[in-house]
Amino acid sequence: MIAKAALQRLKDAPWLRDPATQKIFALLDGERGKTRAVGGAIRDTLVDHEREATEIDFATELLPREVMRRAGEAGVAAYPTGIEHGTITLKVDDRVAEVTTLREDIETDGRHAVVRFGWGWTRDAERRDFTMNALYSDMEGELFDPINGVEDCLSGAVRFIGDANKRIAEDKLRVYRFFRFTASHGHEQFDEDGLVAVHKAAGDLHNISAERVGNEMRRMLALPRIARTLETMAQTGVLNLPPDLLERMGTYERRAHKPNTMSRMALLVQSLGSKTVKKRWRLSNDEIGAAEAILLAAKLITDFRINEAAYRFPAHLSDAVEVAATFAGWTEAGKSAIVEHLRTVDVPKFPVSGNDLLQTGMRPGPRIGAELDRLEQKWIQSGFKLDRNALLSILQR
Repeated sequence: MIAKAALQRLKDAPWLRDPATQKIFALLDGERGKTRAVGGAIRDTLVDHEREATEIDFATELLPREVMRRAGEAGVAAYPTGIEHGTITLKVDDRVAEVTTLREDIETDGRHAVVRFGWGWTRDAERRDFTMNALYSDMEGELFDPINGVEDCLSGAVRFIGDANKRIAEDKLRVYRFFRFTASHGHEQFDEDGLVAVHKAAGDLHNISAERVGNEMRRMLALPRIARTLETMAQTGVLNLPPDLLERMGTYERRAHKPNTMSRMALLVQSLGSKTVKKRWRLSNDEIGAAEAILLAAKLITDFRINEAAYRFPAHLSDAVEVAATFAGWTEAGKSAIVEHLRTVDVPKFPVSGNDLLQTGMRPGPRIGAELDRLEQKWIQSGFKLDRNALLSILQR
């Protein structure tokens, strides 16, 4: 029996009652049942899962060009972001809507699909990935569940729709989505049929773009609990992760106050190397740079060079402490002592510049930079107490 509280949450959902959402429904004959919201917004509302995204997916009987025509006449911004597959993006105020015409796949190679548009809601549901994602809502919040997926949704069962092997063959990225949703909505309890299917597909994932895989992995790394998921991905051959990295991921997850993406990325970079991680998941230079900064700060902290860590990496200290504790095996008390020390550190501006050294008679060149580095290190070791005059007094010309 479907929980009444869950159904009421759907009817009362702020995203559903939002005037922008209702405008989209009205524009696309939602009152006649020709357009319904679908997927993540319904799923997350039913299980009371926190959701920050402003984007909502809609399914409609209307053909893409009709959606474009109506949007144009109503003055609604419309973009043919995936019109060949039936998807139009609409924007009303801050609400972004991906509107996709009911369809079925008639040909696919695991990356690209040839689709046929139709008016069959059950056929549309059957082509989706997991039962918990094939849930629809009309504009009043009435649930439409053509393949009986709501019980899986409420119980946290992440199951492929129909034949798992066929669903994966239609889009190989579903292997990664299976793991991500099991971590985010399935309490890391893996469906046995799904595990068999992803294990079977593990050796044939090379054609998926690194960008798509990277997007899934970023979202996974941001979840509260993923250590068991990563271990299972390694066991099934989906990810090549060494045992020591998996152990550290588990340790970090158990001990960190709030596990997050960049700290986990730092652990990955430490084990696999920056180039490998960046290439594997098409990470940005900023992401890799932040992970490397966390690692450098963590190394300073484990060496108890606390002042230097505070001076060089002020933006990464909280993450670095958690990573350092993972590497060093500190107790909660030990970690708290480091945190308390950091709170007492007041880092001033380094009081000496290259111009100061030039004014003492030093000639321009690499020697200036090397001497600045030496003085800076002395200043850090003094607890930032050496002032400009004291530093210039120990200058090596």
